[in-house]
Amino acid sequence: MKIKHLFIGLGIAAFVFSCSTNPFTGKKTMALVPNSQLFPTSFTQYNQFLTENKVITGTSDAKMIKRVGERIASASEKWLSANGYHGYLKDYKWEYNLVDDETVNAWCMPGGKIVFYTGILPIAKSEAGVAAIMGHEVAHALANHGQQRMSAGMLQQLGAVAGNIALQDESARNAFNQYYGVGSQVGVMLPFSRNHETEADKIGLYLMAIAGYNPNEAAELWKRMKANAGSGQAPPEILSTHPSNDSRIANLTALAPTAIAEAKKFGVTEFRD
Repeated sequence: MKIKHLFIGLGIAAFVFSCSTNPFTGKKTMALVPNSQLFPTSFTQYNQFLTENKVITGTSDAKMIKRVGERIASASEKWLSANGYHGYLKDYKWEYNLVDDETVNAWCMPGGKIVFYTGILPIAKSEAGVAAIMGHEVAHALANHGQQRMSAGMLQQLGAVAGNIALQDESARNAFNQYYGVGSQVGVMLPFSRNHETEADKIGLYLMAIAGYNPNEAAELWKRMKANAGSGQAPPEILSTHPSNDSRIANLTALAPTAIAEAKKFGVTEFRD
């Protein structure tokens, strides 16, 4: 019971003293590392990454990445302002770069620093496909998912330390250490990450639609992602940081009409494929 009360106390302390609001859900989220500290670190790491990798400039693909990024950023500003979050992006320093790397990946760091790898462009296939990826990655940043994951990781470590201090019996401490790592990972951290991915899928779908891109393309993108992954055995969803490809495709297909309706609120009725 003491351990249970300890974890409850830690959770309450984390939310009472260090929390922010997710503008897309209205829910309070952990923010043990404030954006005032997170953003400067993010910008420094981004600049360092660019110096260590081959950045492509001036090509049609590089121009497309910037064009899509600017439209997604504009859509973000429109949505946030319309929903009462004026000035939410004031500390963002948007930047969009294409990097010569065959890795199938793209990401957006806290504060709006974006990288696309050339390896993901054949799977994106079209500008709308790029917008689907861009919307998803930007959504992670807007919803402060990186901040939340850092906070959750800190809390997980704090729980491990607290458990070892509270348990004086060596056998009980060993059992705690054996099960705490697996239990907190499978029962808390992995579902936490999967929820972030699903949330980013939804937010990203709205942003790409408001930016004028066909949200139906998002499900098609993930069909191509699934095909690219091949026939290898994927881990069970419960043991993964991401929802399964099939879950994502079904969810994005179901949400597309809602995204279209959301875009209409901003006067967008025609979409680029």
